[in-house]
Amino acid sequence: MTDTPATRCGYVAIVGRPNVGKSTLINHILGQKLAITSRKPQTTRHTMLGIKTEGNVQAVYVDTPGMHKDNDKALNRYMNKTASAALKDVDVVIFVVDRTRWTDEDQMVLERVQYVEGPVILAINKTDRLEDKAALIPHLEWLQQQLPKAEVMPISAQQGHNLDTLEALIGNYLPENEHFFPEDQITDRSSRFLAAELVREKIMRQLGAELPYQITVEIEEFKQQGATLHIHALILVERDGQKKIIIGDKGERIKRIGMEARKDMEQMFDNKVMLNLWVKVKNGWSDDERALRSLGYGDV
Repeated sequence: MTDTPATRCGYVAIVGRPNVGKSTLINHILGQKLAITSRKPQTTRHTMLGIKTEGNVQAVYVDTPGMHKDNDKALNRYMNKTASAALKDVDVVIFVVDRTRWTDEDQMVLERVQYVEGPVILAINKTDRLEDKAALIPHLEWLQQQLPKAEVMPISAQQGHNLDTLEALIGNYLPENEHFFPEDQITDRSSRFLAAELVREKIMRQLGAELPYQITVEIEEFKQQGATLHIHALILVERDGQKKIIIGDKGERIKRIGMEARKDMEQMFDNKVMLNLWVKVKNGWSDDERALRSLGYGDV
């Protein structure tokens, strides 16, 4: 008679400065797009759970906003607070860094991770893009000195390199527990939230260089009518000039944003989608704590 392996379940926080590949990592582990990604820092604003159940192991990943030094706006304070809070109640922390690049913001994350009592994995991402692989060795040694208890592991979130090893290590660290979620559930977020995030991703990908990140998306209607899911999304910006940029010449830009978002929604919801987009100016929303709370940003 063979012993059945113990059921394991726990929370895994993925932390790091903006743009090191945290959302790409969670999407690759889950095998589907859940967290939005773009080259623009601070794409992720909310903590989101990504749930992966494989056999006896359920890992609940917490994708957090990138921690950054700019704390002057209410939105920035909210993102830093959210990322820091995620470190408190988790079973494993993955600290993601970008190759041999080290910034003040990495240092800031390191100073918070140093106080974590549980297991820490230091994931060196994008190592496939490193031209001089030998340069990685002294950097790995230096990182190990900064976090002596951490397990240091080179990975590529984009290419999937070494992610099986990473997941196996996480599984070993997770405590023996009954599973917290049904095995077919992949997130704690609502479909409305995911729809809003997809619209925001398309705006950031297309307009990253032209638009500051003070845009947010609110879903005003989300309902199934017959075989079609009808979604009405409101894009909030802070100035008239930003509204013009999003709409584009003769409405071309907003049409393209809508088309790309709709394609992703149809795949995500496995349904035909009719998507309507509007743009509205709401002055100073990103530094207005009451406005942020009404837009779902919790306590700031």
